[in-house]
Amino acid sequence: MLFPQKKISRNLPTIKQLQCFLVVSEELNFRKAAERLNMTQPPLTRQIKGLEDLLGQELFIRNTHEVYLTNAGHILVRKVKYILKKIDLLVEDVFIDKKQIRIGYTRTLNFENIPEIYDKIKELDISEDLLSQNFTSNQLLDSLIKNNLDIVLIGERNFLKERDILFKWLYQEPLLVVLPAHHPASINEKICLEDISDLPLYWFSRNANAAFYDKCEEYFYKLTFDLKRIKEPDDSLVMLGRISRGKGFALMPQSLCNFFQEGLCYRSLTDDASKILNIDVYAAIKIDENRENILSTLDFLINKK
Repeated sequence: MLFPQKKISRNLPTIKQLQCFLVVSEELNFRKAAERLNMTQPPLTRQIKGLEDLLGQELFIRNTHEVYLTNAGHILVRKVKYILKKIDLLVEDVFIDKKQIRIGYTRTLNFENIPEIYDKIKELDISEDLLSQNFTSNQLLDSLIKNNLDIVLIGERNFLKERDILFKWLYQEPLLVVLPAHHPASINEKICLEDISDLPLYWFSRNANAAFYDKCEEYFYKLTFDLKRIKEPDDSLVMLGRISRGKGFALMPQSLCNFFQEGLCYRSLTDDASKILNIDVYAAIKIDENRENILSTLDFLINKK
């Protein structure tokens, strides 16, 4: 007896729509989600709208101040995570060459301006589609744990994840002071924070990198003067524009201090401050990693030439 073939439904969401939905659900910010997906906001918005139209449900509530999930959106998150995990496993088991290495590095640093690390990355001859560059350290570690990446380069060691992850120190990235060029302290080669304490410090949320945040805050706590903090804008160019107009100062990784604008200047910290206010960069793999190509690549990255 012949059974009729089951028709393939054409009213199914695409993988791209599901990926876009999941990233927006994690960021709750369309601009940040677009950055992670290496796309602009308009096509991201179209992907979400297409998915909502297909499902006949609103997945997000959006206003001028915030984005949050609807009840239908919360339900869909769990299902989409399951579906995309299965697809990842399918690709890993069937299509991905096991010799290829998927490496990610934090967007907090510009590794192209850190030759002692970037020159080694280039020697690995990794395809661009196997590089992940637009994520925070926490996001990279989560991807590593989920087997979406093999090696990640992050800022600061996360002690809460040491049961799952092996960290190897690579490099220490200095922080520079970004301050208004007309500020009296700008004439100094090295900046003491007390000399610019009349300006507020543009500062980030602890959620972005708790280890780095805590290291800096421990130093700030011991200061004998008040250091006012204000929330840094999502767009660093906006922040730099405000600094050039005398609205505050920032501490930025040296590798990112390559944007020049009238009214801005970059200075080193004094020696005592620079010993603490820096970013220790680590290479990380899963604690139970046993693939020879991954282990040898880690050794290559951490060993000095």
